[in-house]
Amino acid sequence: MALSGVKILSKLKDAQIKWIHHLIFWLTFLCLLLIIEGFHLGFWHTFLYEFVNIIFYAAIVYANLHYFIPTHLKKNKFAQYFIRLGLFILILTPIKLFSLYLVLSGNPSDAAQLLDNQGLILLSNFFVGGFSTMYNIVTEWATQIQEKQDLETQNMQSELKFLRSQINPHFLFNTLNNLYALTLKKSDQAPEIVIKLSEMMRYMLYECNEPKVFLRKELNYIKNYLDLERIRQNKVEIKFTQTGAVHHQKIAPLLLITFIENCFKHGIKNSLETGYVNLEILVDENEMQFEVTNSKPAALPYQEHKRSGGIGLVNVKRRLDLLYPDKHHLEIEDTPNTYCVRLNLNTQ
Repeated sequence: MALSGVKILSKLKDAQIKWIHHLIFWLTFLCLLLIIEGFHLGFWHTFLYEFVNIIFYAAIVYANLHYFIPTHLKKNKFAQYFIRLGLFILILTPIKLFSLYLVLSGNPSDAAQLLDNQGLILLSNFFVGGFSTMYNIVTEWATQIQEKQDLETQNMQSELKFLRSQINPHFLFNTLNNLYALTLKKSDQAPEIVIKLSEMMRYMLYECNEPKVFLRKELNYIKNYLDLERIRQNKVEIKFTQTGAVHHQKIAPLLLITFIENCFKHGIKNSLETGYVNLEILVDENEMQFEVTNSKPAALPYQEHKRSGGIGLVNVKRRLDLLYPDKHHLEIEDTPNTYCVRLNLNTQ
């Protein structure tokens, strides 16, 4: 009940603000007419004359906005709309002329001039009616565009959240697998590995909730991941080269790791001989160039060619399209012996 009361009060407040805006508009319009007309009739007669004008203009505008447009124009009854709005203005104009004539009755010359300007008054009424129609069309169009943009933004945010929800459990699963492999080996490096895993988990769980993170944190996460793979993959030669200064550049979190992970997941793990993973990152003030290459065995089992874990690559491509439209270039080169990913990214 309290919530319903709040909604009602909110609607009443919005309605009050709307009518205050309308009142300000008509008062401004009245002042403009007074300035254009001048005060040759005297202040009160001129004010009354233009006030009557405003009353009839407002009658045309609100009848159009609240009756003719909703009941005819928005239902695509164009002929009925123009005919009925035209008849309404034709009927209203003589009433307006009579009202203005009463205001000018004390001045015969001005009253006679009013009768001579009947056509101009009729034309001004049609102009006001047409202007209100154009105003409604433009505002409806602008509202639809804004609503479409808001919907697209909401859909994009929902899609990004969905993609992120797929990524985080995926990395959690892999890091736990790494920890399991190291404990089986009873490695003396276990304390260091636990620290690295702790840093990775902290990064994923607490810092990756922001739309963008500092590039240096993303690179630190990648270095920790590669250190774990160096211990787990004793047959793999892993090289990581970083060129350029990393200062305040930002990047979408967990954007690069999918490409690196695929090197181990789809290439190296199938190799019976020594393989390699080469990662190069070049950074400048506004751009980052990323390239990772891994060796592949001479032949892969049939099921591996399907790349069953390819959802990660699909997701990262989609994230790039959503987050960096026209600000990235992704190139993938798949040869019989190597797999290479090159990504140029505008970090502005």
